Amino acid sequence: ILRLKGLTSMLTFSIFSAVLGMLQFGYNTGVINAPQSTIEDFIAKVHHDRTGQTLSPTLKSFIWSVTVSIFAVGGMVGGFSGGYVANYFGRKRGLLLNNGIALLGGALMGLSKLATSYETLIAGRLLIGLNCGLATALSPMYLAEIAPKRLRGALGTVAQLGVTVGLLLAQIMGLPSVLGTASGWPTLLGLALAPAVLQLLLLPFCPESPRYLLITKARLPEATKALIRLRATPNVEEDIEEMEAEERAQQAEASISMCELLRSKALRTPLIIGVVMQLSQQLSGINVIFYYSTALFTSAGVEEAVAKYSTLGVGLVMVVMTLVSVALIDRAGRRTLHLTGLGGMFIFSIALTVFILLSGGETGRSWIGYLSIGSALLFTVFFAIGPGSIPWMITAELFSQGPRPAAMSIAVLVNWAANMAVGLLFPLMTS
Repeated sequence: ILRLKGLTSMLTFSIFSAVLGMLQFGYNTGVINAPQSTIEDFIAKVHHDRTGQTLSPTLKSFIWSVTVSIFAVGGMVGGFSGGYVANYFGRKRGLLLNNGIALLGGALMGLSKLATSYETLIAGRLLIGLNCGLATALSPMYLAEIAPKRLRGALGTVAQLGVTVGLLLAQIMGLPSVLGTASGWPTLLGLALAPAVLQLLLLPFCPESPRYLLITKARLPEATKALIRLRATPNVEEDIEEMEAEERAQQAEASISMCELLRSKALRTPLIIGVVMQLSQQLSGINVIFYYSTALFTSAGVEEAVAKYSTLGVGLVMVVMTLVSVALIDRAGRRTLHLTGLGGMFIFSIALTVFILLSGGETGRSWIGYLSIGSALLFTVFFAIGPGSIPWMITAELFSQGPRPAAMSIAVLVNWAANMAVGLLFPLMTS
C-alpha cells in the first residue's frame, strides 16, 4: 500500500485512527473464545452462591449463549443507528462519541467478577456490541470518503485487516499463559478500553470526511482544507470536481432515509446485493470459528491446550491472508475474490464436519482432530480472501453520498442479525 500513489502521512494517520474501531470489533469478537470454560465456571459459581443450587448444564449453556450473542444485539442497534449518527454528528465526531460507549462497556466487563455478577458481564457485552455496531458502520464509511479513488479498494480491505489484528490480539491475550485464566479473564475483557482510549487521543488530529463536509453540509472551504491535509497538496481541484459531480447527480437523493431507500425501485438491486453479501459473510459460519473454535477442536478429540493454540493459528492466518487480499482486491476484482472465497469455504466446511464426525470426540484419535484443525485453518484462509473484507466495503461503493448512510445502516443491521443468530443457535445445535 505504501508504494501506491496518494498515500500521504496524514491519510495514513487518519486510516490508522479510524481502523481502531474495527480493531475493537475484532478484539471483542474473538476475546470470548478461549476463556469460555473459565467464564462458565464463574457463571455457575455466582448462581450457586446466590441460590445454593447447582446450575444445570442446559441453563449454563443458555446463559453462556446469551453472553456471547448479546454482543450482536448491541451490534444490531449500533449498526441500525450508524446512518443517523453519521449524518447528524459527522463521520469523525460520530467515531469519537462512540468511544464513550466502549469505555463504559469495557469497564462493566472488567469489573463483573469483582461485582460477582454475570449480569454486569452481559450488560458490558451489550454496550461493547453497540460500540462495535456503530464502528462497523462509521469506520468503512469514513475510510471510503477520505481515500483517493485509486486507493478505495485497498483501504476497504484495511478495515478488515483491523478486524483480523483485533482477533489475533484477543487470541494471544486469551492464552492460558497470558490472561486466559480464572483470575485474568476480567482484565482480558476489560482491555477493550485500550482501543477506545487510543482512538480518543488520535482522532481529534484527523480531518473530517471531505465528502461529508461538501455534500452533506455544503461547507466547501472546510472540505477543501480537509482535502489539502489528506492529499498533502493544494491541488485538490480534481477531488472537488468529482464530489461536486456526485452532488449534482444525487441532489434528489440528498436526504434519503432508510424507509425511502427500501421503497426506491432504482436502488433496490444494489441494496439486495449489499444485504446478500452481508448474509454470505455471516451465514458461512465463520463466527463459529471465532466464537467457539476452542470447544470445536476439543470436541474433535484435540487436547484443550492444543485447541487454544490452534485458535491462535486461526487469528494468525486471518491477518496474513487479509494482507494478501489487500494486494489482490483491485487486480482480481470484488466478485471473483468473493466467489473464490465462498467456494473454498464450502469445500472445507464439509471436510471439517466429516473429520469431527470421524473423531467421535475421542482424544485417542487426535490425528483426525488435527485434520479438523487443518480444515478450519483452510476455511479461514478462503474467508479472508474475499468474504471477510468485501461485504464491508461493497455497500459504500455501491451507493452514492445521498443514500450511502441509510444503505450502510441496513447492511450492517443484517450482518449483525445474522451474527447474533449464529452466536445464539450454535451451542444449542452442538448439544
